[in-house]
Amino acid sequence: MSTTKKDAPSTCEMERINWIEFREWVPAKIQTVLLPLGTLEPHGVAPNGTDILVPVAMAREIAPRVNAMVAPAVPYGFTGILDAYPGSFTIPEDAFRGYVRAVLAGLAKNKFKNIILLNGHGGGQTAVLSALAQEVGRDTGSRILVVNWWSYCSDVTLDVFGEDGGHGAENETAYVMAIDPTLVQRERYNPQMATALPPPNTWSAYPFPSTIMLYREGEGYPKFDLEKAKTYFTKVNDKIARLIQETIKKWDMAGV
Repeated sequence: MSTTKKDAPSTCEMERINWIEFREWVPAKIQTVLLPLGTLEPHGVAPNGTDILVPVAMAREIAPRVNAMVAPAVPYGFTGILDAYPGSFTIPEDAFRGYVRAVLAGLAKNKFKNIILLNGHGGGQTAVLSALAQEVGRDTGSRILVVNWWSYCSDVTLDVFGEDGGHGAENETAYVMAIDPTLVQRERYNPQMATALPPPNTWSAYPFPSTIMLYREGEGYPKFDLEKAKTYFTKVNDKIARLIQETIKKWDMAGV
């Protein structure tokens, strides 16, 4: 993600910038870093890496708007009930927790004041990240925001598609289509690939019988509408960028 602007670094991506330029910009001119996190697991006819591709694309798109660097993604996560499917991974919780904690501490050591976790994967990973945000924030004095984009943007899903989404469903599939339509193999899609998530304390299964998990019965089946996908991509990114901007502004106002 290069830029020719004189008021910006040569790149916002940490793995592409050299140490000399990094030192010139952080923290004097850039105090915020975006950290994408995901995992590898099935998503219907979208890629196994959907949970990585989405937050990485999101970070790259919004970084200039929130004056942030983009850290390399944490690609392996705490997967769970879908890790029996081909190409999936689950990292044990203690290993995942320790690794992410070290990454956050490293970002704080590199003088980022605001660390924004753009999380692409749900399940037990969300609770781990929320706990780590408090622990590392207290230990380092950094300010940490964890964003679970699909949940925070559920209203955007309803606005664009007129119904709820799901895992590997209309919303996630659409975001990936907006990144690169060739990554979604719609010719392999069958509605029977989808199952509504059960209400709490009713039933559970390992592995879960479907890789498309609908949040609501009868809603969220992929329609593969590229124009709506592009609209969804834009509206999701806009909402996430606003949240980051508003959170940093309120941190500053509070003097924390």
